Amino acid sequence: MKNIIGHILLLIFAFSFNTTKAWLYPEHRDIMLIAIQKLPTDYRTSLNKLWAQARIGYEFRLSEIVIVSDQGLKPEFIDYAAWPAIGGDHSCSAENLLQNILETDWILAVADITAQLKIDLAFSKDRTRRINSVRESDIKLQGADPEYATRAGSNNVHFLLSLPDVNMDALSYVLACTKEGEELNAIGAYAWYHYNAVLKASRLANENLTPEEQSALTLAMLADEAYAIHFLQDMFAAGHVAGTWGDASQRKGTHDYYNERGLKVSTWDGENAVLTGDAWMRAEDAERAAFAVRLSVIQLLDVVSGKYSAFNNYSENIIFSPDSLNVCKNNIVPAHKTNLDFDKLLVEVILKTPVPALEQGLGDLPRFRAEVGMFVGFSPAARGSLIFGGFGNGQETIGVIGGLEMVARFGVGLDGVINESGDGLLFIDAGYRQDASSSTEVLDFTELQAYGNIYAAIPGRSAFSARLRLPFYLLPADLLILAPVLFFIDQEALVSVGVSAVNGGLIHWQRGIETSFGRFQFVLGREVAVYLYGRTKTPDALVTYSTGENGIEDVFVISYRSTQLEFPIVEYRPFRSFDADQRSSLFIQIYGAADFPHNVMVLESATGTTTPPELETVWSLGIRLVFDWRHYF
Repeated sequence: MKNIIGHILLLIFAFSFNTTKAWLYPEHRDIMLIAIQKLPTDYRTSLNKLWAQARIGYEFRLSEIVIVSDQGLKPEFIDYAAWPAIGGDHSCSAENLLQNILETDWILAVADITAQLKIDLAFSKDRTRRINSVRESDIKLQGADPEYATRAGSNNVHFLLSLPDVNMDALSYVLACTKEGEELNAIGAYAWYHYNAVLKASRLANENLTPEEQSALTLAMLADEAYAIHFLQDMFAAGHVAGTWGDASQRKGTHDYYNERGLKVSTWDGENAVLTGDAWMRAEDAERAAFAVRLSVIQLLDVVSGKYSAFNNYSENIIFSPDSLNVCKNNIVPAHKTNLDFDKLLVEVILKTPVPALEQGLGDLPRFRAEVGMFVGFSPAARGSLIFGGFGNGQETIGVIGGLEMVARFGVGLDGVINESGDGLLFIDAGYRQDASSSTEVLDFTELQAYGNIYAAIPGRSAFSARLRLPFYLLPADLLILAPVLFFIDQEALVSVGVSAVNGGLIHWQRGIETSFGRFQFVLGREVAVYLYGRTKTPDALVTYSTGENGIEDVFVISYRSTQLEFPIVEYRPFRSFDADQRSSLFIQIYGAADFPHNVMVLESATGTTTPPELETVWSLGIRLVFDWRHYF
């Protein structure tokens, strides 16, 4: 059972460890757009001819011209600038890329959503609007493309491998990244697909093909190149240059940190630059990446024109469809034939890319941890409650109670699922609570105030506590039922349900909202706490009164226990901070609670009766100030 639960959690949340894709769709598209726009005239003419040849029979889906500078909202066609954006993030291979572009309806929905995202980002003048725009887009993209969150798999194909030696040159690094059996990485994926595109280009230049064969081969070549370019573009995102070492939480946290705050780098040919990353791309970032992309496209067009005779005598079986290497499932660079002439072309492009950060050790970059992974925590809290009456009959005066809590916590931090406005937090905790006396008395007599706690409507008391937080899809705690069922029936649906749950649920009414002064979220149903009062050696006691059936009033000293259920309603987080292993933040929660008395016993009675009076449920509305500290494993 433990293993099943573990696999369920992995299926629901594994994408949170791998949503470290590089540029957003509109950023990928803009880089390709700039690269093609700035091609020399003769190369642009050559590409236009290839595009016209490739779209024969697919005019219903592919744009009339190779790039559409201003596609607007709800684009009806897909241009070539969009292909690298679809590659990698919305497809697992060049073959899959072409299939999704030509055969699916949802790809147009993706183009529409991301066109709106581009506009939203352009008008996002501050960090919070940008984060909220990306969050809305990601949720819509998950609805349009059900595999969006999980497609990245478990590898680092979108990242540059960390540099093992500060003295390593570009050629040595490229050979290491493309070596058979090496961990699949951005250079390895780019090299694989660019090479396949080049071989198809060579066949296109040197064989007598029928028009139909030329069209199919051109289409396959352009798909391979676009898929390669996706990973070439990824190499210019700061978070993908910072290195891949560390656990999933550190990789994601480091990725997010440098993408937003920037990273000073040098390219292999000695140019200094500052990079940002996905959702934070500047004009200079796009221009720098576009230069390398343009160089790659020029190489391909040169091969088509017959410039490189070295590729004329290819021995591979070059087929008329795009390559099928699945970067979502393959974790290592596959076996391949080496080609020194291609390596020269490859290094020519890689020289324009950033030198990656060093691997773990002396001189490595500081790492940061996202709120992802298993943690233990400590969460002291101060609270104040507005109580609507007391336990005794007739006690209806509104009062206040203050208290303190000490809590130990264990859970899974998934607050950063898809984006940092998500809330996949799951935890259980246990602790101890101490309450002061209520501000109201047993009777509303001024004289009783001199006696302090003994005559308080609710005297000071303590409780053991337990708290559970769990995202839900439609109804509170529904994942406890849905997850095991879907695990055996439809794991793809399980992932979709999980993605929705951690981003506000099916109705999205619990989405976190980032503002310039903190984060707000409606959390009713995601969290419940139980407080057990009167469970120590000395029972809780209070003075109360009751009117019997004969109309005689009686005063009692009673012992009792009570169980309070607490339901947080709204949560506000003004700040949070991170380092490599821990995270701390301040939470303010507004909650509602109900306190149910039971196990009532009479200790003393003015009339000597042993029959306890009936006690009432106490309702309250309160606020908790929580310091939430977590140490991640």
